[in-house]
Order: sequence, then structure tokens, then C-alpha cells
Amino acid sequence: MLTVTATINAPVAKVWEYWTLPEHITQWCFASDDWHAPKATNDVSVGGNFSTTMAAKDGSFSFDFGGVYTDVRDNELIAYTMGDGRVVRVIFTANGNTTDIAETFEAETINPAEMQQGGWQAILNNFKKYVEAN
Repeated sequence: MLTVTATINAPVAKVWEYWTLPEHITQWCFASDDWHAPKATNDVSVGGNFSTTMAAKDGSFSFDFGGVYTDVRDNELIAYTMGDGRVVRVIFTANGNTTDIAETFEAETINPAEMQQGGWQAILNNFKKYVEAN
């Protein structure tokens, strides 16, 4: 299991909204500026599905990142199983006008753990930047 973290300078209700609404997900769910997320769907409920298309802006590659929610507690926790069976747990901790996010995920076996952690951290950093700018 690997974990990435960030402190977002925004109250938890805003952080939750920006994390879960498709119109926001498409604005931050990618690791670098040469990628984007042209499409997202999200049913934030236990048993609900989500899918985000992540794509290189030059059109050279894209993939859908998705899964099924296994636990949802508004403004506190999201847990899900990815399409490949790996599990993820996202904890939102309210601290007044800031929110701590700890995202723990099961690593896959193809890429080095450091690379995976770096990619997930880059996406979380992009989320932080988006929330704080809007």
C-alpha cells in the first residue's frame, strides 16, 4: 500500500465537491500539463461506478480510470475498488478552513512503487492547485 497526502487551503465541503463532481474532476484529474481529463462520470454511493478518461493532449494515448465505491461517508471517506481489483481509500480530515487528504492505494506490480506514488502525488497536487485557485 502506498499513500499520498496534501493539505488543501479550503473547507472540507468545497474539497469534497471538487473531488466528486464530474465538472470539477475533468479540471484536475491528470498528472501533468500535457495530459487532460476530457470525460468523467461519478455516482458517489456505495455500489456506484465512476470513470475518468485520462488522455495525452496530443492524442497519442488515453485510458479510462474507474471502479466501484465500497464505502462513502460524505466529507470524510471514499473507498473503492479499481477495475483491476486494487483498493483505494481516501480520507478527508476537516481542520476549519483547511482539509487534509490522505489517499492510500494498492500498488500494481508492473511499474516501480516510487513511480506510482509520484504519479498519484502529482494528480493530488494538481487537485490542490485547482481547488485553491477556484
